Amino acid sequence: MSHRYLPFHRWLLLSLWGLLFALPTSLLADVQAVPVVTGLQHPWGMVFLPDGEILISERSGRLRRIQHDKLLAAPVAGLPEIEEYGQGGLLGLALHPRFADNRWLYFAYAGNGEDGYSTHLARGQYQEGVLSNVQTLFAVSPQTRAAQHFGGRIAFDRAGYVYLTLGDRGNADNAQNLANHAGSIIRLHDDGRIPADNPFVKTANARAEIWTYGHRNVQGIAMHPQTGDIWAGEHGPQGGDEINILRKGANYGWPVITYGEEYGGGIIGAGVTQQAGMEQPVLYWTPSIAPAGMTFYSGDKYPDWQGKLLVAALKFKLLAVITLDGNRYLNEERLLEGKIGRIRDIQQAPDGYLYVLTDEEDGGLYRLAVQD
Repeated sequence: MSHRYLPFHRWLLLSLWGLLFALPTSLLADVQAVPVVTGLQHPWGMVFLPDGEILISERSGRLRRIQHDKLLAAPVAGLPEIEEYGQGGLLGLALHPRFADNRWLYFAYAGNGEDGYSTHLARGQYQEGVLSNVQTLFAVSPQTRAAQHFGGRIAFDRAGYVYLTLGDRGNADNAQNLANHAGSIIRLHDDGRIPADNPFVKTANARAEIWTYGHRNVQGIAMHPQTGDIWAGEHGPQGGDEINILRKGANYGWPVITYGEEYGGGIIGAGVTQQAGMEQPVLYWTPSIAPAGMTFYSGDKYPDWQGKLLVAALKFKLLAVITLDGNRYLNEERLLEGKIGRIRDIQQAPDGYLYVLTDEEDGGLYRLAVQD
């Protein structure tokens, strides 16, 4: 039964009962997180290079290298000045779809300006531990000294457009203000140009980079391997985390509608969960799990997970394995709960294995293994 339709107290009781009795024991018993490297300082994102090297961002501003399951002492050189400020720092990573030819590595980070801090999107050409030809493609405007909700995930679609997720920077009203990048997801050409078919290019006083808006803090993004749709995972307040399919120009409701409530209790916005002209999530979580990195599984190492959506979660320190029927939520299984720490990201390597990162002062990279 989908928990998106249940009141909190009923969902909690059913969830506890389901965790004890209803979930398939094979998944829970057979999947283990095998440590690959430790000693990472609040790792945030990862990418897998064609030669087998893994790059991992640390929120402090370092880009770390892993070769043959060993963490190299020297971080990548050539990054711009990055500010570790509140929830900001060096954040998401992505490879250009033609990385093998052009070597473009994309990264999101918090940058400092006269009026505060904002999320930036940049790229550089990576080769043997060095970034060169670094270019800042986009910076959120306006800046603010708020310390939260930087967003920071990056994804490409099939047409080669690049998406950057953002947060409302702690001011919920930003998310409904098209004159402000905060609380939106932006879409750009791979070189930072604004696409002519972006939804608000011709809207007076709107930011032309915006693709969708009405978001609180989006920290997960992935392209569906069959449909090509871009899906995003979003932090709610106290409850109301969401998984959404991004539609051109769509308004996802924050803070007017939400399935969450104020911390400590109390309504938010209109105090309703639906309103005309605002999108409904594919699924939501109450209570919150704090969803972070996410991916659709398309490999052959975990046959039962083909086509499932995998979501890392910081709260409850778990991995959510979500079964879908097309775009419709069917059920969720929870793995690794409390076993390795706050899970910040999950990604699929080219060989089909899944890797997760734990967001800890002594964080780690783990490979998911299925016992025989």
